[in-house]
Amino acid sequence: MAILTLREDPRLSLPRLNKRPSMRPIIGITTHAPNDQIVQDALYDRHYTSPALYVDAVRRAGGVPVLLPPDAADVTEWLDLAEGFVISGGTDIAPTLYDGDPDHPSLFPPSPKRDQAELDLTRALIEQRRKPALFVCRGMQMMNVALGGTLHEDIKGAIGQDIHRGTDGLWTQQEVQVDESSNLYRVMQAQTPAPYSGHHQGIKDVAEGLTVAATAADGIVEALEVTDHPYLIGVQWHPEMSAETEPSQQRLFDGLVAVASQSEVTS
Repeated sequence: MAILTLREDPRLSLPRLNKRPSMRPIIGITTHAPNDQIVQDALYDRHYTSPALYVDAVRRAGGVPVLLPPDAADVTEWLDLAEGFVISGGTDIAPTLYDGDPDHPSLFPPSPKRDQAELDLTRALIEQRRKPALFVCRGMQMMNVALGGTLHEDIKGAIGQDIHRGTDGLWTQQEVQVDESSNLYRVMQAQTPAPYSGHHQGIKDVAEGLTVAATAADGIVEALEVTDHPYLIGVQWHPEMSAETEPSQQRLFDGLVAVASQSEVTS
C-alpha cells in the first residue's frame, strides 16, 4: 500500500507562513522568563508569563498577538515570524550591561536569558530598521542600553525623590510632557497625558541615535524614539494599563499595528 506524504496529499498540507488566511499582522510580545522575580515579589516557576493587557491592546488594534518566550537561541526566528513587536515591562536589566553597580541594594534580580534575547532583538530591530516596535518600561530601558546608554539603578537614590511609583511601590498615574515635534506626539495626539507608571529605574545617559520624546516633572526621560524611523518608540510608562479607556494610550498599539500592516518598513 502506498504511503502518502504531506507533499502528495493536499488535504494534509500545512499552510505556508507567508500565505496566512488572515492578513492581520502578527505582533510578538516578549514575556517574563520562568522564575523571574517581578515587582509584586512573586515567583513564576516554570511559566512564561505576560500581562493580558498587552494582548488585549494588540487585539483591539487589529493585530494577532503571539507570546515570545525569552530563552530563544536565535531571535532571527522572531524577526521572521512577526511583523511588529512589543518589548514589554519586567524585572531590572543586569547592571553589567550598562556599566552599572551590580551590588546596588535597590536592584530586583535580573533575568539573564531575557536580557540577552531582548538585547539581541532590540539591536536587530534598530540596525535592520525594517519592522516597528513599541518598547514599554523595561523595554525602553533595554532600547537605551542596547545602543550604549546607561540607567539610574534607582531614581530616588539618584535624584532624591520618586514620583514614578505609588506609596506602596506599585502603580501611580503621573503626567508626562510630550515633545510636540516628536513621532510619539503624532501617534498619541496628546501633549500631557497622565498614564500609569510603576518603575524605580530610569534613563541616565541617552544613547546616540535616540531622541528624547517626553519627560517627567522631575526631569526623568519618559519616552525615547529612534531618529527618522516611523515606529521604534519607547515609553517609560505602561500604556497597556489604561489603553482600554484612554485613547492616547491605545493609539500607541494602534500605530504599531498600522505600521506593521505595511510591507517592509524603511527609514
